[in-house]
Amino acid sequence: MSSNNTINAYAVMEAGGPFQLHQIKLGALGATEVELDVLYCGVCHSDLSMIEDEWGRSKYPMVAGHEVIGRVTATGEQASHFKPGMIVGLGWNSGYCETCHSCRLGNHNLCTEARFTILTNGGFADKVRADMCSLVVIPEGIDLVSAGPLLCGGITVFNPLVQFNIKPTDKVAVIGIGGLGHLALMFLNAWGCEVTAFTSSEHKKKEALALGAHDTLNSRDPSEIKSASMSFDFIISTVNVNLEWDLYLQALKPKGQLHFVGAIVNPIQFSLFPMIRGQRSISASPVGSPATMETMLDFVAHHKISPQVEIYPMSQIEEAFKHLKSGKSKYRIVLSRKE
Repeated sequence: MSSNNTINAYAVMEAGGPFQLHQIKLGALGATEVELDVLYCGVCHSDLSMIEDEWGRSKYPMVAGHEVIGRVTATGEQASHFKPGMIVGLGWNSGYCETCHSCRLGNHNLCTEARFTILTNGGFADKVRADMCSLVVIPEGIDLVSAGPLLCGGITVFNPLVQFNIKPTDKVAVIGIGGLGHLALMFLNAWGCEVTAFTSSEHKKKEALALGAHDTLNSRDPSEIKSASMSFDFIISTVNVNLEWDLYLQALKPKGQLHFVGAIVNPIQFSLFPMIRGQRSISASPVGSPATMETMLDFVAHHKISPQVEIYPMSQIEEAFKHLKSGKSKYRIVLSRKE
């Protein structure tokens, strides 16, 4: 199927620069590629990190955006199972090598040759292109306006539930009630777990309980954290700042696990003896594979879970990022092309 090979986008031309209207000229649509009209695109803190080159991996001009909900408009000859008009999602990766050991095991999210959507053709645009293996069909019953954040924030906190076999009988704690944390609370509650939220905000305590937490603890009160000694099977950290990790290790049961999904740039410190004595462990994970994303979307549709979002027209992308940087968003931001 033919395609218009010009994409109109909002790009940044240098680290930390403003968004500018920008046109991208593309070649012919690849055999396994799919082209989408962007309907909605979430705004993630990872977009900000890449735009400002916090991780030292950015390239400019950059069209960010990796929580894309779009409508199929064109397909390569091998991707014809994606029919025009289908609503699909695109997350952090827009393609995989498909030949490495991780890909062959179905762990596409661990592919070292995975192509970042942000570094190819991100969702802050009227169209995106991606390899067919990176796309997921959005099931009936999911609200399209708020679905984008599921494709990064949602899968980031859902993936550990699958990878580490979290059981409905487990006691699980979530550190940080923000873009990732609020989804973790909803997922874990629906999963059947007893859920505790670690937060430093009195206001967020009430919100955490409304989102699915059964209890809250003050993350800035060492005595309160110590009171939960040996309480949790699994603690998931969604924050991007360093905390007193030894306190959280001691809050784990024997064989408990402290898991990181929040991207902390600086090295973290912890003592080994609490881990040795209790056979506790520390782990981390990225987003999930397309197959796990499909499982998550089915779970979300079944339990009627929706991220809490604030909507901006895509033309107000600069204002949306100012709001993101203020730390006052509740809890995810979505750009809409329906002006």
